[in-house]
Amino acid sequence: MKKIATVVAAASLVQALASSVIAADLVTTYQAPEADARDGVKIGILTCDIGGGVGYVLGSAKSVDCVFSPTSGSEAQDRYTGAIRKLGVDVGFTTRGRIVWAVFAPTTGYHHGSLGGLYQGASAEATLVAGVGANILVGGTSGSVHLQTLSVTGQLGLNVAASGTSMTLTPQG
Repeated sequence: MKKIATVVAAASLVQALASSVIAADLVTTYQAPEADARDGVKIGILTCDIGGGVGYVLGSAKSVDCVFSPTSGSEAQDRYTGAIRKLGVDVGFTTRGRIVWAVFAPTTGYHHGSLGGLYQGASAEATLVAGVGANILVGGTSGSVHLQTLSVTGQLGLNVAASGTSMTLTPQG
């Protein structure tokens, strides 16, 4: 039994390292898509700090605190709180993380709370002390304002995850 556990642990470590290399390559080579008529106008950046937590093999839930920074300097930052939940392979722990999204809308206008809602998709992460991940999430308020389809995550801990993911955002203040 010890031999099987050792082999599984070694295989998991090799998988985590291989995934880290692939994810690290994603960070250096990923280019944000240019906005087209379908995507609308880039109205700002949403930066989310993710609370630490433990993956329980079949999933996890972590809190998020987000700040929307509009591209036009005339509007104030907008704050959101929420949770990011994963269902699938999620083994290990993380102490903190950050996701950065580009935000698009049909026009240049933005209304307080417009990013509130439910976003769903998939995530893949690999962390060995410091790690990266990719998130593909779509949704939000009636589809009128949306997050860049692919984001890159940076985090600290020891974790491997490949899961279905949902994130809820609730406007604050």
